[in-house]
Amino acid sequence: MATLSFQGYALYWWTSLVRERRIHGDSPVKYWNDLKSALRKRHIPSYYERELMDKLQRVIQESMSVEEYRQQMEPLLLRAGLREEERASIARFLSGLNMEVRDKVELFPYGDLDELVQLCIRVEQQLKRKPSSKSYAFHTYPGQDQAQGILGIAPSKPKD
Repeated sequence: MATLSFQGYALYWWTSLVRERRIHGDSPVKYWNDLKSALRKRHIPSYYERELMDKLQRVIQESMSVEEYRQQMEPLLLRAGLREEERASIARFLSGLNMEVRDKVELFPYGDLDELVQLCIRVEQQLKRKPSSKSYAFHTYPGQDQAQGILGIAPSKPKD
């Protein structure tokens, strides 16, 4: 049914495929999965899946929000066709989170990836509201002579 809408090069490719399968004695393409496999074999390079997996392994949150991080990860998972267990997806998601968010999230319970993402978003919002310890400057205390001057006591003069 889908092949009826093929035009141009796609139609040429399809008729060639049908002819080759007939010549080699292979069964005709009847099902969607068979057509999808044939299309992938012809049009998607062999290294494509490897590159997707590499990208997926390298996704980290960095300066993105938690939601942006998830939105970057999800299409890669879908395109790679990964069907991993929930706990593997959770581990993959946690491994790319910023340490500040991850450390706080690990203290709370969550049931699945969606709950984890919502928890991360709440933690991220909380971290944005609170000033971070990095924003506090180290206070330097004045030297003894400066302190005496500040307190109104004249600094002692060195003896000749």
